[in-house]
Order: sequence, then C-alpha cells, then structure tokens
Amino acid sequence: MADEDDKTHEVTDQDLSFGDELPVLPIRNAVLFPGAVAPFDVGREKSVALVEDLDNLGSPVIAIFAQRDPNVDDPGGPDLFPVGVAARVLKALKHSSGNYSLILQGLVRVRLEGVTGNDPYLKARTSRLDVPKAEDVETEALAMSLRDIAKQVIQMMPELPREAGSLVDSMQEPGALADLVAGNLDAPVDEKAQLLETLDVKERIRKVLRLLTRQLEILKMRERINSQIKEEMGKNQREYVLRQQLKAIKEELGEEEGDQGDLDVLDERIAKANLPNEAEQVARKQLKRLRSMQVGSAEYTVVRTYIDWILDIPWSKETTDNMDIAEVRKVLEEDHSGLDKVKKRIVEFLAVRKLKRDKKGPILCLIGPPGVGKTSLGRSIARSLGRKFVRVSLGGVHDEAAIRGHRRTYVGALPGQVIQGMKKGATINPVFMLDEIDKIGHDFRGDPAAALLEVLDPEQNDTFADHYLEIPYDLSKVMFVATANVGDTIPAPLRDRMEIIEIPGYTRKEKLDIAKSHLLPKQLEEHGIKKDQIEITTKALEDVIDHHTREAGVRNLERQIATVIRGLAVKVAEGNPGPFKVDGEDDLRPFLGPPRFISDVAERTAETGVATGLAWTSVGGEILFIEATRMHGSGKLQLTGQLGDVMKESAQAAMSFVRTRAKQLDIPEDFLDKHDIHIHIPAGAMPKDGPSAGVTMMTALVSLLTGMRVRADVAMTGEITLRGRVLPVGGIKEKVLAAHRAGVKRVILPERNVADLEEVPAEIQQELEFIGVSRMDEVLRAALVEGSQIKLDLSQPDPAKPAEATPVS
Repeated sequence: MADEDDKTHEVTDQDLSFGDELPVLPIRNAVLFPGAVAPFDVGREKSVALVEDLDNLGSPVIAIFAQRDPNVDDPGGPDLFPVGVAARVLKALKHSSGNYSLILQGLVRVRLEGVTGNDPYLKARTSRLDVPKAEDVETEALAMSLRDIAKQVIQMMPELPREAGSLVDSMQEPGALADLVAGNLDAPVDEKAQLLETLDVKERIRKVLRLLTRQLEILKMRERINSQIKEEMGKNQREYVLRQQLKAIKEELGEEEGDQGDLDVLDERIAKANLPNEAEQVARKQLKRLRSMQVGSAEYTVVRTYIDWILDIPWSKETTDNMDIAEVRKVLEEDHSGLDKVKKRIVEFLAVRKLKRDKKGPILCLIGPPGVGKTSLGRSIARSLGRKFVRVSLGGVHDEAAIRGHRRTYVGALPGQVIQGMKKGATINPVFMLDEIDKIGHDFRGDPAAALLEVLDPEQNDTFADHYLEIPYDLSKVMFVATANVGDTIPAPLRDRMEIIEIPGYTRKEKLDIAKSHLLPKQLEEHGIKKDQIEITTKALEDVIDHHTREAGVRNLERQIATVIRGLAVKVAEGNPGPFKVDGEDDLRPFLGPPRFISDVAERTAETGVATGLAWTSVGGEILFIEATRMHGSGKLQLTGQLGDVMKESAQAAMSFVRTRAKQLDIPEDFLDKHDIHIHIPAGAMPKDGPSAGVTMMTALVSLLTGMRVRADVAMTGEITLRGRVLPVGGIKEKVLAAHRAGVKRVILPERNVADLEEVPAEIQQELEFIGVSRMDEVLRAALVEGSQIKLDLSQPDPAKPAEATPVS
C-alpha cells in the first residue's frame, strides 16, 4: 500500500492539483474505488475516442465517474455522481468490433467541479479529496468488526477465490479496508456512490458494515432454504423407497391390499391430476387422514367423498377454441335466424381471443321475451366455439348454498351448482349458462344473487370460494351466459357485472324462416313422419303466424305446427299414407280452429276518441287501444284500466295541454264545465304504467273533443310535456315489431328516437312509414284524418298568465 500511495502522490503532484482538467470516462452500473483494479468494457463513441487519445495525454490518468441513470447514452455533468476517482489505465485491449476492454486502477477520490469540454470526449475540472486519517481505538474496533464479517461472507460464497480472505487480513489501513470491501459488495450503484462520497473513515466503515451485514443475512437465509430443500427431497425419496419395499413384502406374503390399495390409487390420481399447489396440499393432507381412519367410520366416507370431488373437478384441462371466424359465423347462422347482436358479440370475443390468448371469458346476459331462443343460443355458442356446454337453471332458487355449496360439517353436504356444473363440463373453459337469472328469490337462508356477484365478477372469479371445497377455484376462463325475461328484477350490482344484450323478438319474415328451416323439420322428425308425406306451404305458415299466434318468440308457433302435424299423424296411423298438403286457412281450420287473432285496429278507430298506442312488455311489444268519452258531469277526469301512477300523470298532462290549447283546436273553452272525461285502456286485468302513452292519450282526447277520427293505420308512442313537446321513450324496436304484427302502416315516434330505427330489420322499415315528431301539432297532423287543418302555436302563453309574461320568440 505504501508503494501505491507513493505513485498516487506522484500523480497528484503532477496532474491532480486543484483546477486540473482530466478526461472523464462515465461508467454504468458500477463504481470504482481507490486502490481497486477492475476491468471495464468501453463501446460508446466518446468513450472510444478517449481511449484512442490516451497516447496523446501527458499521463495515462483519467477521471472515472458513475452514471446516475444507465440508460443515458451521452451523459453530461448533471448525469454523473459528484464524486469519482482518478484512475490509471493499466492496459487497453481493442476488439475486432472497435470496442475496447480496459484495466483500470483507482488512485484517489476526486470531485467533479465542472465540465470543460464535450467533444470529442468529456473533459472536466476536478479537485482531489483528501481523506482524513483516523487512528483511534473506535476506528480499530470498527475495522476489526468489518474484517470479521467480511471473512464470514467470503466463507459462505465458495465462488470467491481463497486469496480473498488473506487480502482482507493484509489490509491494515481502515479506510483502504472499507474501500476494498465496498468495491466488492453486491449493492445498488447509488449506495456505492454514497460510500465513495463519505470521506469520514468511521462513518464510511459503519455504512459498509450495514450493507455487509445485510448481505450476510441474505446468504444465511439462502443456505437455510437450500438445506430445507435437500432435507425434504431426501425425506420424500426415503418414504418412496420404504413404500415400494412394503408393497413388495405384501406381494410376497400374498396379502390383499383391500382399501389400502384403493388409497394408493387415490394417491396416484392426486399425482397425475396436475392440481394447483394449494389443492394438492389439501388433497394429500386429507389422504393422510384417511389412511389413519377406520374404514367403517362415518368420517371416512365424508373425507373420501371430499377427495373424490377435488379430483373430479377440472383444474387445468381445457378445450381449444375454434379460431376460424368464418366457421363460427356459419354455425351460428345455421342454428338461429336473426339475433345479430349476440352473433356479433361472439365473433368479437373470438377475434379478441385470437389476438390475445389470455383474454378472460365474457359475461353476457341475454334479456328478451320467452321463446326467442335464448337458451338454445347458449348451446349454439358452445358448438361454434368448440367448447363444452353446461346449463344451470336458477328459477326459484332461494338458498345461497345452491351457488356456494354447504360446509362439510353438514350431513350430505355437496358443492354448489357452479362447481357441480364445472364437474359436468369436465373443462375449465365451458360455456356456462345461468338460465332464468331474473327469477332468483331470497329468504332467511341467504340471497343467491349476492353469491353470484363473485361468480360473475372477472376481477374476483379467478379465486371463487365454494363452501364445500374451501379451495380457491379459477372461473376466469369460463364464458358465462345468463338469460332473463326482464332486467328490472335483477339486482343492480349483479346487473352491473354483466354485459346486457337485449333480444327484442322476431319479425314476421324471421319467424317464417325459423319455421321453415328449424321448427317444421324438427316436428316432422319428432312425430316420425317423412318429409314427402306432408307439405305445409309458405302461405299456411304465414296464416299460422298471423292468425293463430301473436308473440315475440316462436314457442307458440312451434306448438301450433306440432298440433297440425299431430292431426295429420293420426291420418297416417289410420292407414292413409298421404301425401298431405296444408295450404291456407281452410286446411288449418280442422286442426287449429277458427283464427284467434284478427287485426281490429280499423274497427276500433272507426269512431272518434280512440287512438292506437304502442307499449313495451316483458314478452315483447304490444299495441294498446286508448278510448276517451265524455258525459254530463262536473269536470272530472276518470281513468280506468289498472293504470300506474306514471300513466295517470301522463293522462293529466294530456288533459292540461288540451285545455290550454282549446281555442286553437276549435274546442269550446268551457268544455269541462258540464262534462266529465273518462279515459279507458282495455285489457283491464293487465297492469300498465310508463310515460310513453302520453301522445296517444292526447290524440284520443283531441279526437273526442274535435270530432276528428284517428287514422286506422296509425300507431304512436312518446312522452308529452305541458308545453306540447314530445320526449323520447324506450323499447322502440319491440314497439315497431308489435305495430307490424298488428297491420299498422304508419308509426309516429319521437324525433330523438328515429336513430333507434337502425335496430329495426330492413324489410320492416320498407313496409312501414315512420314519422319523427318533436311537437304535438306534428302528432295531430299525422294521426288525425283531418289533421292537416290543425295548426298549434306552442309558443302561445298560457291563458292564465298575464300579458307581460309573454315569452319572446
């Protein structure tokens, strides 16, 4: 060390006086300490230029500073730590790539005073930092502690050379010892840079001791872990050998293994089941308990059943999705006509899955009237994707345990329907249908809808906890498809977790296509009749759709077709082989009777005071006839037809509007003085509510009071305000389909709902006339036979207001 100090002083006297300029070599992910000799690879353009210019320097001494951020390719002064070392270049070796390998020897600490040049390489003004001597007892004690811990670390790291311990012993100067240990520490660059900046020897030794002690603890922990692993491996190997010996001895003695052999089979199943760590630990723990139990005990059966459930549930087996989007589209089209929204969503999921393999399964909720094919659509989705299909009916479920299962403390406990469904599916990625999710109940046994919150939450269902299993189960790859008739009865938190897809119902053309391609072939096959024995023409099917069914789905249509085929099957069974042809209403009458549904729109609206409205129900759209009449009385407004509060308020708003515009409508302003008005909506047994009948009520009132009839081919929907504005409503597609089924030709709807007509099939848009309205005078002109005469000034003030309150147009 004395010789090295002499060399250092020699260099310092010549080249390292205050204010001297030195070339700067920035280094990344390393810190060079005084006295250390270390190799460095140089490849950056400026660094290579510095090395190639070494021969032109007065002395082969350069300044080495560590970079704060290793990602900076062209560092300046602010990018370097303020304290570095002056170093001598002992050797420089050039590679074929043009890069250099340097051997550097750290000499003394220097501080970066300022950058003086940046081209062709970095130059800076530096000042030497003198380290104060420390020769007191405390320093010696600190140095001894550092030396002892360093030797312990060296002993625990066999990759270090044997001479490292001797080098530590030979280093007598405390500051040099601290620098030696610090240079070889496995520590972050910023911590090493702090050690380099610490000039006080005692403080520096304390910092090095803290870092070295931490490294010693890590090494001890590593050694402990390695010992435990070796011990565990040895124990398992020994147990395996002993079991094999025991098995061989029993075979030699000819002893029957009985239940013990059955448990060995369980052990093999656990080994082959590819269970997650937690599930495997639980299974092996229970198997160990099982080996120590009496076969006839009740607890034995419970534990055995529990292990069987763990092994029967799929934990890693999954089917490969059919990634051919064209093929998926083809399968969906084969199974169902229409339902474009659902098909589009399935294709979107498949496209995303094709781009991102770890995409979680979607959680869909199909809401629509009965008979539109929601349940069968789930099977079609599974078939198109090449997945297993599992269906669980939730209608009438009141107990939370039906979802989460019972705890094993109960007699006859079983997992919930979710885990049971996964067992039936036998894969971790089936299409899982939760049928009739809107019909879940709840009582004192819990709320099943609350239990479903975890099942249907993509952020939680990868650790679904069944009370019976008590092991987290991953449902994130399952595609959940729920079905419901109405969305209002589904609790809001549960509804929020699902992607709602509304299926409004089928058009007349879609029903005809479904009847031809699906229902008729199915019923012929189910009744054992060949296709060439019976022919049901398109006209006959249209008559069944128009006059014997009126529904959003096709369930009743299928029943009526089955009724016709059963009647013909009787003739075939009696010995008349046919062929039979059903063509039109006359051929249908013997089987279905007289037509059940006849459009009575024209007949109902032939009188004044009757208007046709459109309503949304849980089973699809419907038409409503709103009737108004007047009689002698005292000015009362009577409402009947089992109306809800909102509908009653709509009627009152319609009446108020008519009264304020009576003069413009040529209605006597005292028409209520000696008369009562009665508004009735037929089908009184059916509850009705909502604001969308406002325009229909107002039209019926105006028709009654002006004597103008409502057009027979018009139906309307919309909410009204007291100022005669028409506001948007919901369920437009369902209402338009209902109008089309009823034979309506003109539909009046709010202007802001015109955009919703995009969801209406093109063939219906071509057959109907749509009139978008924003004011009540537009409604009356389009709805009344003589409506073109009506002109309302909606900006006219209320007659009850004084003249000065007139708004400026």
